[in-house]
Amino acid sequence: MNAIDDAILDCIVNFLNSIQIKVINQDLSDDTFLPSLSLKGQTILVDQHQLKYPGDLLHEAGHIAVTEAHLRPLIGSTEMDKDWPSQGDEIAAILWSYAALYHLQLDPKIVFHNEGYRNASSWFIEQFTNKVYMGLPLLHWMGLCDTTSFPEMKQWLR
Repeated sequence: MNAIDDAILDCIVNFLNSIQIKVINQDLSDDTFLPSLSLKGQTILVDQHQLKYPGDLLHEAGHIAVTEAHLRPLIGSTEMDKDWPSQGDEIAAILWSYAALYHLQLDPKIVFHNEGYRNASSWFIEQFTNKVYMGLPLLHWMGLCDTTSFPEMKQWLR
């Protein structure tokens, strides 16, 4: 990563640590779901030597954040439901990550980069910058935000 990416990574890691999503740098094998990232409970394990997109941390944090508190310790274990995250959780995590990058004043392309989101990154950016927030009722139902003030959040963890 270059110096700009390092600054972005530091900004993201500091934010996540401040909301009780721990980020730990460690060497990871190549068989993780996303290259260089793995989830374990309320912690994101990141191999900073392999990390291509610092914004991926925000998306993965979104999965942790929208998971019910009593289920978070099961993330990354065989005890977690094999269908986790659900499609609703995925939608909520995408919108949560947008709120986080808005809060951090980061360019949406940092999270919604061209190699993610099944070639729909530019569509997500267009929707969110036009204030079309698919999934907003779900985040509101989870108690994370008000529909009238989004992308500002009332709280970051469900």
